[in-house]
Amino acid sequence: MRARGFTLVEMAITMAVLALLLMIAMPSIGVWLNNSRIRSATESLQAGLQTARLEAVRRNQNVSLYLVSLSDPNTMDNSCALSSASGSWVISTASPAGKCAGAAALASRPVGDAGGQVRVTAGHSTDNTNKTTLGSSATTVTFNGFGRIANTDTAINRIKITGPSDNTTYMDLMLIVDSGGGVRMCDPRSTIGATDPRKC
Repeated sequence: MRARGFTLVEMAITMAVLALLLMIAMPSIGVWLNNSRIRSATESLQAGLQTARLEAVRRNQNVSLYLVSLSDPNTMDNSCALSSASGSWVISTASPAGKCAGAAALASRPVGDAGGQVRVTAGHSTDNTNKTTLGSSATTVTFNGFGRIANTDTAINRIKITGPSDNTTYMDLMLIVDSGGGVRMCDPRSTIGATDPRKC
């Protein structure tokens, strides 16, 4: 009677082929995961900006979104500080520095597990011809009761979100906040065509 199953040689060849395929796919999987984190962090920041604007209109008073750094990226605590290089945010009528866990926050969101996998850079730029320039560092954007930017001279109007390494090509994204309070997500890469709606 003939034996059924795999021989040891067949099993070794199968394992070698699988290991080779896994080694080829690993770098792509890592970039894909980081691109997913970039998109998630960008959508979180966009949602925060839109929430702050709607809250300002609802209350008919100035409401701000503050970018804050946290000692633990998963938890809002009172060790927070204003930072132009963080994806964590707090919506409040007053600066939350040193009191992010307090009840004064209207809404907040820590950057979470993406914290070590994305780089956020926020700035204020007066260059309207090049939407990818970040300008000077900025930590706050304040919306007035009409939903427009109140602190026009220092407000965050550009946020760039990219991956953790300079040696890898990621799907970088940007958020652009216009003076009317509108928030737009776009792609700053130069390879995007001029007529593509994703282009900054």
